[in-house]
Amino acid sequence: MYQEIIDKKAKVAVIGLGYVGLPIALEFAKKVSVIGFDINEKRIKMMEQGIDPSNELEKEAFENCDIVFTTSLDVLREARFFIVAVPTPVDEHNVPELTPVKKASETIGKVVKKGDYVVFESTVYPGCTEEDCLPIIEKLSGLKFCTDFKLGYSPERINPGDKKHTLPNIIKVVSGCDEESLDNIAKVYEIVVQAGVHKASSIKVAEAAKIIENTQRDLNIALMNELSIIFDKMNINTFEVLEAAGTKWNFLNFRPGLVGGHCIGVDPYYLTYKASELGYNSRVILAGRHINDNMANYLARKVVRHIISHVSDVKSAKVLVMGATFKENVSDIRNSKVADVVKELKEFYLNVDVVDPHADGEELMHEYGFGLSDGIGDDYDAVIITVCHEDYAALDEKYFTSITKPTAIIADLKGIYRGKIKNRQYWSF
Repeated sequence: MYQEIIDKKAKVAVIGLGYVGLPIALEFAKKVSVIGFDINEKRIKMMEQGIDPSNELEKEAFENCDIVFTTSLDVLREARFFIVAVPTPVDEHNVPELTPVKKASETIGKVVKKGDYVVFESTVYPGCTEEDCLPIIEKLSGLKFCTDFKLGYSPERINPGDKKHTLPNIIKVVSGCDEESLDNIAKVYEIVVQAGVHKASSIKVAEAAKIIENTQRDLNIALMNELSIIFDKMNINTFEVLEAAGTKWNFLNFRPGLVGGHCIGVDPYYLTYKASELGYNSRVILAGRHINDNMANYLARKVVRHIISHVSDVKSAKVLVMGATFKENVSDIRNSKVADVVKELKEFYLNVDVVDPHADGEELMHEYGFGLSDGIGDDYDAVIITVCHEDYAALDEKYFTSITKPTAIIADLKGIYRGKIKNRQYWSF
């Protein structure tokens, strides 16, 4: 299979062209023939014009690429090596929502042929690829896994907004259903991954490796968030404490903050869900999730208490929220905890303006029920800087003084203005 792909006698297909799938498809398309498949025709048309719907890649990324973008199963059927990179969210009860990955499996089942390879990259719990996805493919295709087609799993490591840790220079974990498939899958990914690959002993090991990467980060951030709550009660600045502790060589560099997005705030629930199915109720992981999921509420109430003590008519109070995306310098609003902050503030009947240089107002309105403000006023009772966009780095005390009342609070979640705000009450996590 590897040699056929190199010789362009076999095509690679990427199913799902979002934040994960599109960079993978374009990277392969620089070296081999690729089919980019997505069910969203609007997105396909944008990519045909060299536009990344996720606003992550520049037009140059599409240049000199041997790729066809399509919604057609007939075109997709021309591929021999299929990579599935669809989203795996959770529902409102934090239960894994496997519909996208199951639908992708149905698509694979309709086009896979004898001798083909199927590799999943979507983040799932250990066992999902073989227990949930594989039966769908076998049923629809009438083919036998490992005998008629090969199956593998290679967890994605795409980090939105990160221009340093990109696909070519991050070690890629790969796995297969047998030694032959493992070897071929590794060789195919080595076409585009300069950093090399790590061969996992099984598909389940590779799935588990991915799920604990983000679970570990989630727990470390949860610890920082709990510490920030404790230190706030002691009137100690958490960032100053972390700077001091960070002088020790083995202190881990984590910071408090809102934990959203499609990875850290979601992936741990996949693991705890599977553990629960097996009769084990997670304690540590869910405790961390509880802390992180409640930080938006904690922040909003901190601001509300300040307003109540300084504004006679709370319903007339105005709050400016700066930043709506789930992290800095990206347009991605998926699972943004800023939405929870805005919702909580509005439950106290506060007037909330939201601005963000990267977010799309229509997308916010569709997803969360609020859009972006047309402009910024000059009489806010509170300003909350939720996301550390580069656009905010040059702002100073003069700016915040010009848009706030003398009694206002500046809630700087990331501590980027620490030591710079003197004539307004300043607070950070």
